Amino acid sequence: MGVTTAQERAEAVRLRARFLEAGAENVDCAILQPAETLLDLYGEDIRARTYVTHDPARGEVMLRPDFTVPVVQMHMETGAAPSRYTYAGEVFRRQEEHPERAPEYFQVGFELFADDDPAQADAEVFALFAETLAPYKLRAVTGDIGILTAAVAGLETSERRRTALMRHIWRPRRFRALLDRYSGRSPVPPSRKALLAAENPMEAAGPAIGLRSEAEVAARIVALREDAAEGPLCESQVALIDTLLAVRETCSFALEQLHDIAVDMPALLPAVDRFERRCEALTARGVDVAALEFEASYGRSSMEYYDGFVFGFVPTARPDLPPVATGGRYDALTERLGNGRAAPAVGGVIRPGLLLQTGERA
Repeated sequence: MGVTTAQERAEAVRLRARFLEAGAENVDCAILQPAETLLDLYGEDIRARTYVTHDPARGEVMLRPDFTVPVVQMHMETGAAPSRYTYAGEVFRRQEEHPERAPEYFQVGFELFADDDPAQADAEVFALFAETLAPYKLRAVTGDIGILTAAVAGLETSERRRTALMRHIWRPRRFRALLDRYSGRSPVPPSRKALLAAENPMEAAGPAIGLRSEAEVAARIVALREDAAEGPLCESQVALIDTLLAVRETCSFALEQLHDIAVDMPALLPAVDRFERRCEALTARGVDVAALEFEASYGRSSMEYYDGFVFGFVPTARPDLPPVATGGRYDALTERLGNGRAAPAVGGVIRPGLLLQTGERA
């Protein structure tokens, strides 16, 4: 027998009460959100995952895909650090690639805006989620997007290549394809070779088809030629990225591996130091970091606005289910929504319906 809406709602209320006890202020967000904000943040790709419609007075709007963006907007207008918020309500996601998943479900969250000590804030949020979910058979996994972004920023390559890799960090397949192309591991397609070799590629292009103008196509060809002239990335640096992405250990052992990698890639040191301070803060809150899992690639395919610490809780007995809870740090998002004024923040969400589906408690 499945979980009913009434049961899911009751569980959401129970979880929110736990976050209220932890000092959070309850907030609510409109179900209809302006589409422009999310489209500006994530581009047109977001349309494939959300329900977008047109309102005669407000223009394009979308059914609320999550609470984080509207909560950040609210805080940037009215809040001061430290601030803690909680919420509970329905969110809506199109599931064309996963029709077995619910397009409408409840989400309960906790968000902490604090700019004095990021490691302590990360530890507070994770420890709160770990304590709240302790009665259930869940496996905690952590990661840190900031370590990978630091590695990309430290590559000895052009700014264009670094920007492209940064843009696709949250798209692992595209990131890998770019890395292989820039390093020379993947061969240049014959069609691209012919395009780059042509004296005037636009001469035999035929009529314009699609949304790009002739000037945009010409600019793209210039960029491809400049990239081809740059030469391949240093193989040793690419090997370090590969080694970094393969780190999958407990936090204690992962920290040792990352320190070893940082010897040959010093750009990692600030991010690794932040990871170490976070481990110390987690330990002080009773989290056993010697048993806590860390995956350098965790969160890259599902947490687009997280740019630092990330975490998730997955059901051990139900591998068919998505993570019951996810969260992380999203400082860059606050800066974008705050018109250049940042408000460092970390938070997470729990899906009460999934929590009920996991069945037995630990």
